[in-house]
Amino acid sequence: MSQEIEIEFKNLLTEAEFLKIKAAFQIEDNEFILQENHYFDTPQFSLKELGAALRIRKKLEHFVMTLKEPAKVGLLETHQMITEEVASEMIKTGKLVKGQIVERLFHLGVDANKMTYFGTLATIRAEKKYRNGLLVLDHSNYLTVEDYELEYEVQNEVEGKMDFQTLLNELDIPIRHTKNKVRRFYEQKYEEMG
Repeated sequence: MSQEIEIEFKNLLTEAEFLKIKAAFQIEDNEFILQENHYFDTPQFSLKELGAALRIRKKLEHFVMTLKEPAKVGLLETHQMITEEVASEMIKTGKLVKGQIVERLFHLGVDANKMTYFGTLATIRAEKKYRNGLLVLDHSNYLTVEDYELEYEVQNEVEGKMDFQTLLNELDIPIRHTKNKVRRFYEQKYEEMG
């Protein structure tokens, strides 16, 4: 298990803005890596209500289960490496493998035995070092949606926010209030469910 605090800024992009950033940072097509996020919650959306999220991410041939929960600054992420077989079984059954994630869910008052698999969000992602952080350029597909996003992962919230806003201004990209991927995924799911 590993834990870390995630501090990131994000901004939804148009396709043209995505291409502008790709060109500005000289990102080649072969630098994008496919990752799949498989999302879980209880049928009552207990995690969503807590501002938390649970996913299994497949990146290259690695599978990591991650629980994100609110922290004083950013999000506390708890990571647990799992095998492809375990990931596949969890997606089929919703039954979580024992370990640190289940322990954190118990601590949050969420019944790990009531988890349900809700769907997959596929993203091609490229990453570039920028100032004191990591710039992440994403093109995602989920349910009936295709979107583009720029993220900036930092250690220092104040400095990172200034750097991110400066970058957007320099590229003439408006700052847009952007929800995280799991929230966008669930909102789209609600909409499609009627």
